[in-house]
Amino acid sequence: MDAVTFGKAGLTGWRARVADAVAGPVARRTPATDDQVRAAIGALFLLLSTMYVAKAVRDLATSR
Repeated sequence: MDAVTFGKAGLTGWRARVADAVAGPVARRTPATDDQVRAAIGALFLLLSTMYVAKAVRDLATSR
């Protein structure tokens, strides 16, 4: 699995629409391609989701 495929795994629903809207303008201003920008945004959303779940699990474990 390459990095672009990994990053795109985080793009579903509204996150995909955000990435689609942002990818073109960012890709025109940077050396990154549209797919690379979408993958970076997807990886960011995936990381944030993972952090949110980890915090919830940690809070649940400490409350017991």
